[in-house]
Amino acid sequence: MSKLVTARQAVDLIQDGMTVAWTTAGLCGFPEEVATALENRFLETGSPRNLMNTHSCGCGDHKTRGMNHLGHEGLVRKHIAGHIGEAPRLGQLVIDNKIECHLFPQGVMVHLYRQMAGKKPGVLTKVGLGTYADPRLEGGKVNEITKDDMVQLIELDGEEYLYYKPFTIDVAVIRGSVADERGNMTMDTECLFLEALSLATAARNNGGMVIAQVEHVVKPFTIHPKRVKVPGVLVDYIVQSKPENHLQTKVTYYMPSLCGAERAPLGSIPPLPLDERKIIGRRAAMELRPGAVVNMGIGMPDGVASVAAEEGVTEMMTLTTELGNFGGMPAKGGDFPATHNSEATIDHPYMFDFYDGGGLDICFLGLAQTDKKGNLNVSKFGPKVVGPGGFVNISSTAKKVVFCGTLTTSGAVYEVAGGTIKIVREGKIKKFLDHVMQVTFSGEYSQKRGQEVLYVTERAVFTLEEGEMTLIEIAPGMDVEKDVIAHMDFKPRISPDLKEMPKEIFEPQWGKLKQLLEEKA
Repeated sequence: MSKLVTARQAVDLIQDGMTVAWTTAGLCGFPEEVATALENRFLETGSPRNLMNTHSCGCGDHKTRGMNHLGHEGLVRKHIAGHIGEAPRLGQLVIDNKIECHLFPQGVMVHLYRQMAGKKPGVLTKVGLGTYADPRLEGGKVNEITKDDMVQLIELDGEEYLYYKPFTIDVAVIRGSVADERGNMTMDTECLFLEALSLATAARNNGGMVIAQVEHVVKPFTIHPKRVKVPGVLVDYIVQSKPENHLQTKVTYYMPSLCGAERAPLGSIPPLPLDERKIIGRRAAMELRPGAVVNMGIGMPDGVASVAAEEGVTEMMTLTTELGNFGGMPAKGGDFPATHNSEATIDHPYMFDFYDGGGLDICFLGLAQTDKKGNLNVSKFGPKVVGPGGFVNISSTAKKVVFCGTLTTSGAVYEVAGGTIKIVREGKIKKFLDHVMQVTFSGEYSQKRGQEVLYVTERAVFTLEEGEMTLIEIAPGMDVEKDVIAHMDFKPRISPDLKEMPKEIFEPQWGKLKQLLEEKA
């Protein structure tokens, strides 16, 4: 008997108050056809109401897709996720105290799903200690109406841990490429496997239902068993989507290099122009070493990957994304977090096993706000709360962390010329503050772990020494007081061995990264 139904028939089975879980990473793996049908049902009938909604990663296109479909008052009562910044309509309801909201580290979310699948008691981890997820700070609660405690501080054998409590999934909405009529589902054309298997198992073992969106449906027993990523016994209903509701990424319907079908020549990717982004990317890339396992964040850090490709050193190390890809080069812009030419793709929870266990040698992450103690905030700005995504897991477990960003923001204009960088117009907003608005990375806990931390900007480089932000490099021609300290809320320690940033990284052609890495081998 075929499990194929329409999207409307599937969402008609979702009842008021149910907990609905979704696979997603931007729009990678997101069941857009089902979400659209759910939104239309609510707008037409006012039902279902008061859902508890959950997903691990960011979800949306910053406009109307993804979790924006659920951004209607009354549709969702509570939201538990790792990131909501890509769904402004839903985020506004959180800001307005219309929806309760917990935002937890992305790796914690996917591990929770896997624990819930096996009816385990939850997640016990050091991830989140000293950050906003720590109950001594905010406990992951986002707004005033969120009252229940979902995180506890636990002491075990004299060490501190955070205990993240499980919950129950009634409906799992997952996505794949092809399913047979029995529900066996492949992910051949998907960029990522995500946590589809964990979510489906968690819903099934709770007596709930699983809705799988796919692009194609085939006869039973026609799919090789090793291609099946979610077995049909876990799938209750199959929804066949329209192509426009089954994009590989936010902006791409299908690109072979993003799913391993073909390998694209990385040399065809245009190099970055010579600007502040490239300067930061070049200086940060100097922290790489041959054979390193690396994570590149979104935004400014993807300039490091571009520099590595331009300098021809990508294959000297293994670039990874927290969503499950090893090797290749992380895609840019709307195609992130997909990867071109990945060597291997694993399930999302397993990648965070690797990360949490110390598998990352170095990571490059964005620098939105930092303070004199080395804390970082990338998750809350004024009333707007976006969540951390994978930032907390990655930054707290990598052996070395390099934060990448400009010294100021909002209106800053730069000119790179003559072997240095000139500040044509200074940014209106300082990023080096006395206190960050929310702690997404704890400088104190980083120091306790003995972690090496760098903060790379276009005009200066800092490190964390003895719990204090310390200036260790300055761009050629820059004045420490006028060009750096004057645009910070605090005066950093000045290293007695203060150096000049390498002049050659400010030149149109560099070409020295490979030599630098070979010298480290």
